[in-house]
Amino acid sequence: MKIYVKNMACESCKIVVKDALEELGISTVKVDLGEIETKEDVSDADKKKLSGKINKAGLELLEKKQGVLIEKIRKVMIDYVYKSDAKPHSKFSVLLSKELNLSYTYLANFFSEVEATTIEQFIIALKIERVKELIIFGEDTFSEIAYKLNYSSAAHLSTQFKKATGLTPSHFKALKEKRRLTIQNI
Repeated sequence: MKIYVKNMACESCKIVVKDALEELGISTVKVDLGEIETKEDVSDADKKKLSGKINKAGLELLEKKQGVLIEKIRKVMIDYVYKSDAKPHSKFSVLLSKELNLSYTYLANFFSEVEATTIEQFIIALKIERVKELIIFGEDTFSEIAYKLNYSSAAHLSTQFKKATGLTPSHFKALKEKRRLTIQNI
């Protein structure tokens, strides 16, 4: 049986869900972002208990097909941004259509209607958050980050970052360094 979960966006979310399933004695085949596959059917009572446990972490079970499709789209977007260095550089529209076996136009219109934002804007927001993480980790240059996240150049990354945050990536990095020094001096 497949159960869909809204707002599952990271490995920590998967751990929360796995722990809740284990507590309830529900056997799983796999727990992936936005999706749980169980070995056997889960009763409505157990779904309600599971829902109560995962709601504390900001997650919720999805019942409607509309919500399920939105979560599938989100999962593909998150994988595209967070695992982009492991995938060939390709257009997201082609990847999404291929993954969900639906036309990109349909998916984009559907997403915009339900979420009140476009797929492109959502991906930009995800990318900016990913850029912030990579800058904070400090292991990659801006050019390497740009390449990892499928930007055409470091300049393109910088322009989009400044438009979204009001800061250049360099300024953001400098602020992080100042905070680190301040904390070390306490």
